[in-house]
Amino acid sequence: MVTSDQRRRQLAREKYERQQRRREEARQRTRRLTLAITSAVAVVAVIGGATYLATSGNDDKDKTDAAASQSPSAEASPSPTEEAKPEPAMKIDKKAEYTMSLKTSQGDIAFTMDASKTPHTTNSFKSLADKKFFDGTKCHRLTTENIYVLQCGDPKGDGSGGPGYTIPDENLTALGKAGAEGSVTYPAGTVAMANTGQPHTGGSQFFLVYKDSKLPPTYTPFGTMDAKSLKAVQAVGKAGVDGGGPDGAPKKAVNISKLTVDKV
Repeated sequence: MVTSDQRRRQLAREKYERQQRRREEARQRTRRLTLAITSAVAVVAVIGGATYLATSGNDDKDKTDAAASQSPSAEASPSPTEEAKPEPAMKIDKKAEYTMSLKTSQGDIAFTMDASKTPHTTNSFKSLADKKFFDGTKCHRLTTENIYVLQCGDPKGDGSGGPGYTIPDENLTALGKAGAEGSVTYPAGTVAMANTGQPHTGGSQFFLVYKDSKLPPTYTPFGTMDAKSLKAVQAVGKAGVDGGGPDGAPKKAVNISKLTVDKV
């Protein structure tokens, strides 16, 4: 007959084993994600935990393949020691438009978000902005060849940070059907979500397109900059990357002192 003490020890042992299994599964998931990102970095330049391939050849096919392989992504999953947080509860008006405003060291940047098309994205940014999540951060990556984007939204500033939760992809058909090369044009002025390269892995990182760019239609387009804001980002792009090269930290540092999201 099993005594109560033995039963308690057995239950404690089973609980410990379950915890160990969950931790090991989390480690495996993160290991797979890290391997995927590391493999990409081996052949392309990292952008926010993500990659952009720059080519120098004249072959049109090489350029097309390069454009298709570029991926503004970000490591959004929690680390093995962290529990994934839930997505913020929906509190916005899903029929309204919202304005995201960034006060930066290179001028003010603003764009509109249509909550009816991107409710999860809009709600997440509203929730994070209200918590001052982005205040004191910087836009950590600029790309000046093949695709033309400035990437922001990482609290760590190295491309590996996020809010500890992920949000679903939205509005992916807004820019039309992908061509034979598997990409669509993200027009200058577009603001879109970065991700890990896998579906529904957006976090807090986003990118500002300052010149028409060909990318796979896998990045949620959720905003459009006004003319003044686009001009400010284009000036950052024109100044180039710190130390030269096609991608890296922008030579004109873009520090975000304050980011707000308000209903129009």
